[in-house]
Amino acid sequence: MPTQEKIDAVEDLKGRLDGVKTVLLTEYRGLTVQQLSELRKQLRAVSAEYKVVKNRLAKIAISASELRVLTPQLTGPVALVVSKDDPVAVAKAVSTFARTNQALTIKGGYVDGRFMQPDALKALSELPSKEALRAQLVGAISGPLTQLVSLLQAPQRELAYILAERGKDATE
Repeated sequence: MPTQEKIDAVEDLKGRLDGVKTVLLTEYRGLTVQQLSELRKQLRAVSAEYKVVKNRLAKIAISASELRVLTPQLTGPVALVVSKDDPVAVAKAVSTFARTNQALTIKGGYVDGRFMQPDALKALSELPSKEALRAQLVGAISGPLTQLVSLLQAPQRELAYILAERGKDATE
């Protein structure tokens, strides 16, 4: 018979997972409390949270949602990285931390409606951020437009230059 504490824990986890864009599963075995605190701090900077969960309670919480694709990965000591914002920033933060702290391993994740293997999450972490992509797009669009405007203004500029030179010749 489930205790009220476990029922509350499942409901809390369901609330945290409601409407998420990104859920990454990590194995934290071998990390110190200080390292976990540092990871949580880095994840808060990208609007994500790190939650150590009991596998059985997590399986119950995700059983009725689209996150149930994560069920096979819920083995061993597992923690969830949960975010409702930019998945690329979250993947970058976790990958950067995992590079410096070999004890953290990424087991898989759920990003924008589909399950992703650890290698796909690594590739996602290497993408530029949304802001960088937007800046590249604006640059790619504005460059040719600037050249077009310059070319369209060139005949008028040349005509004005010729008339100014002719005016100088006439006054001399």
